[in-house]
Amino acid sequence: MLIDSNDKDGAKVYDMIIRQMLQNLQLSPSIKDMKVFVDSKEVVFIMVVKMDKTSNSTKLSEIANVTYEKEEDKTVLKIFDENYLPNILKLLWREFSRDQLYQPDRYTILLDGDASFLKDLVVFSPKVNLKMRIIDAIFRIIPEGFRVLRELSKDDIVAIVATDEMIKDDWILKCQKYIEEIKD
Repeated sequence: MLIDSNDKDGAKVYDMIIRQMLQNLQLSPSIKDMKVFVDSKEVVFIMVVKMDKTSNSTKLSEIANVTYEKEEDKTVLKIFDENYLPNILKLLWREFSRDQLYQPDRYTILLDGDASFLKDLVVFSPKVNLKMRIIDAIFRIIPEGFRVLRELSKDDIVAIVATDEMIKDDWILKCQKYIEEIKD
């Protein structure tokens, strides 16, 4: 972890804050590399985090049997793992109205029509989950009052520029440089 700052004492404090926050949120093992730039004179905070590899996403077909019953014009989802049920329902409610969805018991969901295409629906993505947790940590670390934000994340790198004024092109370039440095 590199903390680049014009204030050496401030860099030490940020090092402590970042380490503590990542430890509290149990993110330390999930981070491969990190670069932070803090400049109190220009009032800018840049944080670039390289995420560690995650397991594969879970598709609906891996945790449920999806079958279309032609005679009744219904798709039946028989869920094997109840832990994914909240995610499944949330995703289905985005795709279908609530009156198209019927749940006679906790392991069965009935949908009007042929919805067999749902077999490939990603129900849970560890990579997206980790990215959201890292963004949450960054928002907790960003200095108070820094409400002007720009996210420059790509692939397995989460990158944010924060300030309390207009974001300068130089800061974007610095962030992009950090992204290139920790990319591999």
